[in-house]
Amino acid sequence: MKLPIQMDLTGKVAVVTGAGGVLCSVMAEALAMCGAKVALLDRNVDAAQANADAIVAKGYIAKGYAANVLEKESLAAAHAEILKDFGPCDILINGAGGNNPMATTDKEYFEIGDIDADTKSFFDLEQKGVEFVFNLNFIGTLLPTQEFAKDMVEKEHANILNIASMNAYTPLTKIPAYSGAKAAITNFTQWLAVHFSKTGIRVNAIAPGFFATKQNAALLFNADGTPTARTGKILAATPMGRFGETEELLGATLFLLNDEAASFITGVCIPIDGGFSSYSGV
Repeated sequence: MKLPIQMDLTGKVAVVTGAGGVLCSVMAEALAMCGAKVALLDRNVDAAQANADAIVAKGYIAKGYAANVLEKESLAAAHAEILKDFGPCDILINGAGGNNPMATTDKEYFEIGDIDADTKSFFDLEQKGVEFVFNLNFIGTLLPTQEFAKDMVEKEHANILNIASMNAYTPLTKIPAYSGAKAAITNFTQWLAVHFSKTGIRVNAIAPGFFATKQNAALLFNADGTPTARTGKILAATPMGRFGETEELLGATLFLLNDEAASFITGVCIPIDGGFSSYSGV
């Protein structure tokens, strides 16, 4: 992997949640390539450790840790291990998040008769599914920040990067809980930026557009690998006409974490979306 921005993070400790997944593991590798000691956190510790092992195999410093971003005790335990292995946190990427089928409607538009039809309408969304999605995305950002920002408040330079989404700006059909939760992340990013503005912590976010990953594969591709109708609509609404590549998140990520290039930037959310947010459809 070639870094789009060169920066020196030697001696820095970076914590990345959701690092068992593809997007956050690539971010973790980029930080390691810049010299940081990287802690990869995930509820699936095997996936986190596998990604960490791949980073170590390339000559960098990384380790996987079991952590549930919805449990304070789990985060505290991981924090204690990281302090022992690497030292206090300088950079936190809140990457854990996701959607759930229980919080997703089957159809984009409600039609008369849907309540009694064999389809999951808005009225059939399950409370526990909606609560899970809100908690995973919002509480799953708040709790790690509470835990690891304790290390950062007295540092001269420290950074928190949250992961929002393009549906934080305009909600996507079928996924009201996920859209609302990501909107909360952008608002929380601004709140944290102000709250920590008298310390050395800067707080920013990125808003990925459409990237094809395992998490959204069922929405984007049929079982035979052909694109779904939703994929056609996505690409038609993305002026660049394609999905993003994972590495294309790194330019904005490394820029926002750069204490020289972005020293006066806090509270922003940068879209990385191939023009999706700029296109009216006409």
